Amino acid sequence: MNNRYRLLMVVFLSISTLLFLPGCGGGDTPANAPRTIRFWHFWSEPGQKAVLQELVSEFEKAHNAKVELTELSWNDGKVKLQAAFNSGAPPDVIELGSDWVAQFSSSGVLLALPGDANALGRFVPYSVAPAMWQGRTFAYPWTLDTRVIYVNTKLAQSSGWNAPISTMDDLIAAAEKVNESGSNGWGANGADAHRLYKKILPFMWTYGGDVLNTNGRPVLNSPENVKALTTYAQLARAGFVETQRQLDAAFLQGKIALWNSGSWLSSKIRSNTALKVTPILMPGLTGEPGTSFAGGEYLAVSASTKNTQISRDLVLFLTKGMNAVRFCAKIPEAGFPAEKGYYADSALIADPIKAVFAQQLEHARMTPVHPRWLDLEAVLEDAVVRVLLGESTPEEALNMAQQEALQIVGG
Repeated sequence: MNNRYRLLMVVFLSISTLLFLPGCGGGDTPANAPRTIRFWHFWSEPGQKAVLQELVSEFEKAHNAKVELTELSWNDGKVKLQAAFNSGAPPDVIELGSDWVAQFSSSGVLLALPGDANALGRFVPYSVAPAMWQGRTFAYPWTLDTRVIYVNTKLAQSSGWNAPISTMDDLIAAAEKVNESGSNGWGANGADAHRLYKKILPFMWTYGGDVLNTNGRPVLNSPENVKALTTYAQLARAGFVETQRQLDAAFLQGKIALWNSGSWLSSKIRSNTALKVTPILMPGLTGEPGTSFAGGEYLAVSASTKNTQISRDLVLFLTKGMNAVRFCAKIPEAGFPAEKGYYADSALIADPIKAVFAQQLEHARMTPVHPRWLDLEAVLEDAVVRVLLGESTPEEALNMAQQEALQIVGG
């Protein structure tokens, strides 16, 4: 056997060995086996999980994938997400509240998704900013919701108030009229962490104020914000101060005439035939709608995922307008799709209460995008509480909050 023949035999045997090696272990994943990804979400109620599973099952069939669903709670879900990232074993796809995205994207744990702000043009404009960090996209908006003013018309009319409420002055006058008759004109959130800011921001925005200016600098003690906090305190004196949960319950019991709350109350209002309620838009200053708070759910992909494409595909699938319509139609508390042209879908606004929420989305905003928003939020809430307790005037409380906010953002 000459050297050339020996060389050819060695090459042949080597190739043959490589070709047969994959079958030797007997436990390797076939090339066409479903790819498995993990998705952590916050839809933990049985009915909610069933709706999400229905959509996910469609995705699995269409993409030859397996999605392992894990539900989180709002009480400790964020802590669990942070622990998962810190341990190096995060899920592939995660749901984040709109206020959380900047904190996660700025820390480098999220995967950049295709597209810039222009590419996100299919979404409601104010939902785009939270998805971005330093010009790159790290999440896609999924669902949105807002707050409106619920009016207990029976209670308001029994106090002698029969006029429309179309301005901020009308709102104050109506609340005080009800209060003068011996009932609660308004329900004001007090020390209620992560909820109180959602109640004061609409007043700040409607009066022309804000938390940060366009350069990212705090402007908490502006004259507009002082006026907004003064109004909120005035309304509080025309009713009573409690937590969101307690005020929701009191309104459903017919104990509050005017209450700023969310769409999760709509089904309970409909089922209570003794309660006569009309939802109205947040009033502005001169007859135009005011600006309400909007929150949203976002979907992001872990930067450490080993399944980049299929994870991105799941995000795209769930945020697609028609799929989000199906999701929100079956889970009313989910709100509305974040994609433009779908939040006013007939499947959602056939309910007259939901229709008002859809209108309010046209006049709503989200919180400023800042990685330390939760700290800024706490400063603002503390200022409101000090005023409600009578410990400070609105101007004093916001001057103090301004100094605290400057320390948070630097400078």
